[in-house]
Amino acid sequence: MNTLNRQIENKIINSIKPNHVIGIIGARRVGKTTLIERIISSLKRNKILLIQGDDIDSAEILSSQRKSLLERFVKGYTHLFIDEAQEIPNIGASLKLMVDTIPGLSIVITGSSAFNIRNNTGAPLTGRSTFFNLHSLAQIEFNENFIEARNNLSTRLIYGNYPQVHNSMNENEKRKILEGIKDGYLLKDILMHENLKDSIFILNLLRLIAFQIGNEVSYSELGRALNADNKTVKRYLDLLEKMFVLFSLNGFSRNQRKEYTKSPRYYFWDNGIRNVIVSNFNPINQRDDIGKLWENYWISERLKYIDYSETYCNKFFWRTYDQKEVDYLEVTDKQITGFEIKWGDAKSRNFNHFLKSYPEAKLHLINKDNYLDFL
Repeated sequence: MNTLNRQIENKIINSIKPNHVIGIIGARRVGKTTLIERIISSLKRNKILLIQGDDIDSAEILSSQRKSLLERFVKGYTHLFIDEAQEIPNIGASLKLMVDTIPGLSIVITGSSAFNIRNNTGAPLTGRSTFFNLHSLAQIEFNENFIEARNNLSTRLIYGNYPQVHNSMNENEKRKILEGIKDGYLLKDILMHENLKDSIFILNLLRLIAFQIGNEVSYSELGRALNADNKTVKRYLDLLEKMFVLFSLNGFSRNQRKEYTKSPRYYFWDNGIRNVIVSNFNPINQRDDIGKLWENYWISERLKYIDYSETYCNKFFWRTYDQKEVDYLEVTDKQITGFEIKWGDAKSRNFNHFLKSYPEAKLHLINKDNYLDFL
């Protein structure tokens, strides 16, 4: 299997220290277990205990909050690794107890974002923890030249960047892997988290979102289509964001009379998940949604880049009530940067409208020739 170096690997290794918790959070199957195995191999001179969160015996001890029992459990070890730590009840309190009372112990945990492990463990560990997000493979992790990236682009627009998908050279196998992620992990996690049974509702909601990429989403319209109230729709969308299945952008405005901010736009973190939801793996020259795929891919890759490079900005789209828009904005105290994302050779007709309102902004037209410059 072709194992790529993950962007955050060295940052995590350099952050490991005694009496501190490192958290790695991300969706299932993005490579958290493989990453901690690589980290463990780099710490081979240390005494390391690796625990799986679904191991009943270990979970019973780690959820006990009994100092003497926890001390015996990690005695003789310098490092404790817990994979899928959200499976363990009261894990936050137990981690705090170990960090506070067991000198010299370094702890690394991973967790599915479906269970919002940052919140479950973060509050008790304020000042004693560092968290990292792990996404499906990012463009900056492929170590490709321009020609290689262009040659692989059509495959990534269709099948996405999950590690197992990337390592599979057969298109039928890629599809099976994505079906397995959808049925065995994605739906399973959210249903377990909320003690729910209606997987059909989740799939129908995701399908509706998949066809609205690049457009504002109306909660009331989704509710009518799904025969559900707005609160239910928002709750599921919030869970899907916490799972790193979706992310949302809000409208940017400093002129509420002209600029639309009422409804958000939703995107998928991975194109492969989007396409398996709509059961469409047709090649790009046979699709009428290539614009949506391209916009979804570039924005998701840009957000991965921002996360991994620790660039801090607020993210938006921009649209006016008379349908002038810019696909994606990054806003800081000092700068507004806008991006129009075009698959073909079309030029943006909206930059002049945006610059009339924000003459200080920097604007970029993203296409297949220059997209790597920003990823």
